Amino acid sequence: MHNSMTAVLERDGITGPHYTTEPYEVAWAREARWFLRVLDLPAGVSGFDCTVQVSPDGLNWVDLDEPATSVDAAGLVTWVSREFGGWLRLRATVHGDSAGTQVPTLIYLALKA
Repeated sequence: MHNSMTAVLERDGITGPHYTTEPYEVAWAREARWFLRVLDLPAGVSGFDCTVQVSPDGLNWVDLDEPATSVDAAGLVTWVSREFGGWLRLRATVHGDSAGTQVPTLIYLALKA
């Protein structure tokens, strides 16, 4: 029997210039699919880059061996992460003159075993 679940990691938005989600324990899962629903890119924000990070303990973090995902428009963005170990989180770097502005974004993590 396959197991799956979806976690909402962010409902308010990404506040730059540097942002990380709360860590999520995923050791039981074989695949993780990220969904980012960007509601708007505020004036002065040219976009942001998302990097998946992994951790053995939920405290110490390193970037996963996959390229960053760049977002430069409102809409839905998705990608898959595999072979990630016990914990996941998402790190975002906001770009532009107003990089400290909140970018209205919902972040979902869909897990499947």
